[in-house]
Amino acid sequence: MPVTVEVQNIGATAVMRDIVAVVEHVMSDKPGSWHVSILGSRGTDNWEMKVEGPKGFERLYTLTGNSGEHEPQVIGSVLAKLVPTRGSHR
Repeated sequence: MPVTVEVQNIGATAVMRDIVAVVEHVMSDKPGSWHVSILGSRGTDNWEMKVEGPKGFERLYTLTGNSGEHEPQVIGSVLAKLVPTRGSHR
């Protein structure tokens, strides 16, 4: 169940590593091939998360910094809600 993670323009390298680790953990039991990208914006406090998976699965979500959504564990929780669980994949 391969997952590729792309993180850009979000600041500290340590935070990037933590986010990649959380994303890989959340996606580790998902069947098929997945791509998760998180792109920061220099102009706003928002990060855009895009999740792509098998059978044309695609979701977009805006992670808002002032709501605490830039924290790795929060990103993991949001991601877990966005992707189908095993057996419910469409």
